[in-house]
Formats: sequence, structure tokens, C-alpha cells
Amino acid sequence: MKHPSHLLALLVCVLVFSGCGTYNRRGLDPLHARQIQQEVVPGKPSLPRALEDQILALNPEAVTARDVAEVLARAPAPQILLIHGGLASVIDEMVSFSEFLQGMGYPAVSLTNAGDGTYTFSCYESSEMIAGVVAWYYEQEGLRPMIVGHSQGGIQAIKVLHQLAGHFAPKIEVYNPLTWQTEQRNEIVDPLTGERRPVVGLKLPYVSSVGAGGLTRVLPNQWEMNFKLRTIPDSVEDFTGFCKKNDLLGGDYLGYGPANESEASGAAVVRNVWLPTGYDHGRIPDTKHLLRNQAMKDWINNYRASTEPVVYLKLDVAFAGDSRHILWAADVWYSIKQHWVLELQRLIRAQRLRKHDN
Repeated sequence: MKHPSHLLALLVCVLVFSGCGTYNRRGLDPLHARQIQQEVVPGKPSLPRALEDQILALNPEAVTARDVAEVLARAPAPQILLIHGGLASVIDEMVSFSEFLQGMGYPAVSLTNAGDGTYTFSCYESSEMIAGVVAWYYEQEGLRPMIVGHSQGGIQAIKVLHQLAGHFAPKIEVYNPLTWQTEQRNEIVDPLTGERRPVVGLKLPYVSSVGAGGLTRVLPNQWEMNFKLRTIPDSVEDFTGFCKKNDLLGGDYLGYGPANESEASGAAVVRNVWLPTGYDHGRIPDTKHLLRNQAMKDWINNYRASTEPVVYLKLDVAFAGDSRHILWAADVWYSIKQHWVLELQRLIRAQRLRKHDN
């Protein structure tokens, strides 16, 4: 058996020779950033009363393709932060998932980093910065962002939750994704109440991770998560952790046993979803190929996620074509649709209440 230091050296060599999946962020100047913000960032929606009524009538647990095309497509959507794994090669896999989401009806503007046109965040970027970006989007749009993380990006997604829970620092500064600079403040104006509130304590609607754990735990940037990775704090309402057996890079004990399953430290709803063993750890987010087959798209749109805390997924239908990773894509899409509706309903009700009170 290899010594842990040998494993660390091996992983470092892999990262060096394969290329780290990082970005050289170059922010816009403040004037240009304000112009882009007015043009691209949706802002807090002001929807026609009839459309609001249609959104309020939607069932979040049964959002259809028609609901997306005829109702949700006419409204803004929460920003989704996609966090890719450690190698440059996996960026394309997460971009593929972004293209899948767009093909299913999610707006591209809510998947893109407006400051530089990228679709993902790196697992090597600061979790405190990502938490500050989350707060910025919520203050601007009134819809709380969602996070989807893959491999080390899944670890980073959970680290962001611990940041928002105040487990690393008592204060987090708001971070502008257009300038890529802090705004020198640790509070936002809550768009639902109009009152000031700290970034720490903000609760996200939905976060998921896939393939988080395994050998990547020994990397220095993940050491502080070793005793926090499977514990989900109250800074998220709905968390899904995806894992699979025979996963050296993303599964503890080769992905076997409950050591790979997450649990809530408080009131968060936590689901653990086991994917088929044959899924390729590094390529799970590669899903845009599913858009080529209407039968697959229909199946994905009709998919209903189990509410059980531990689920073992198995594809029970045979498709003509490439159906790789369809179970992961369907489960994540179900939750994204669900919380897209819930966030809009939450904002509409809050806006109506404030109008009534005034």
C-alpha cells in the first residue's frame, strides 16, 4: 500500500502534467462593469400580474417541459454556479452540462459569468470569494443562486456552504463577479425585505456535489474539509450528494459504504444518490449529447426524484443512442426546475406582501 505522502506526490504530478483547471480572472473597470450589469444581469424582476399568477400556480414537484417553455422561459432564473474539478480537461465536461441545461430551457445568462464569459468556477478559487459572489447575485436579482460541483468542485461547493454558515470566518465580503474584486462590505440589502443583513447566514435553495472525496482529500487545498465534507450545514435548504462505487478519485474507501454519504447538521434536507458503477468519474457532467434524442429529453423532463435519504439509481429503460450520465442529469435537472419555481414564487409573494404593507 502506498504511503499517504506518495499518494500526495502522485496527485501533484498528475495536476502538474495534466494542467490545473484554473482561470486568470481579469475584471472589468468599474464603469464598464456598471454598463454590463445594466445590460446583462437580469435584476429583480417586475413581471406582469398574469405571469406571476401562472408561476404561483405551478407545482414545483412536477415541472413539465411545457411549464418551462411557456411560463418559466418568460421569467428570470437563479444564477447557477458550476464548480469544476481539478484538471483543465474537466472544464469542458462542466461546460457540456451548461449546454445541456440551456438545451433543456434554462437561460444562458443565468449560467454565464458575465464579467468574462466563462461558464464555471475552479475548485482552486477561493470558497470565500464564491460565497461573496453568491451574495452579490442574490442582492442584484432577488433569487438565491444554486451551486453544482463536480469532483474537487463538489468539495468546494460544500466548503462554500460552511463559509456561509460562518464556520471559517465570522464575516464574508460581497464579491463582484464583473470586477472580480471585493466590494469592501460584508452586508447586503436583502431584496425580499429591504433590510440590511450579513452575508454569513445566507441560505441557498439547492446545492449538489458529485464524486467529492477519495484521493483528492489529501491535496493541501482540501485539508480543512476533511472533517466537514460529509456534514451539510443549515446554509442550504436542499442538498444532494452523488457518489458511486469503484471511485478512487471521488469516493472514500473506493466509494464503498456510508462513509460516502452526507448528513445534515441541522434542518437541511439531504439526499444521497448512488450512481451506476460504470459512470466515469471525470466525465459525469458531460451531458450535452442527451439533447440529440427527443425520447431521452422527454424521459428527463418526466423524471421525478425520490425523497428518500439514500437512493440507488438504475436506468430502467433502453434508449437508442448514447444515454451516458442520464440519471445524474435527470436528477439534477429535476431539482433545478423545482427550485427555479420555488425561488420565483418566494420572490413574488415577498413583493406582493411589501406592496400590501405599503
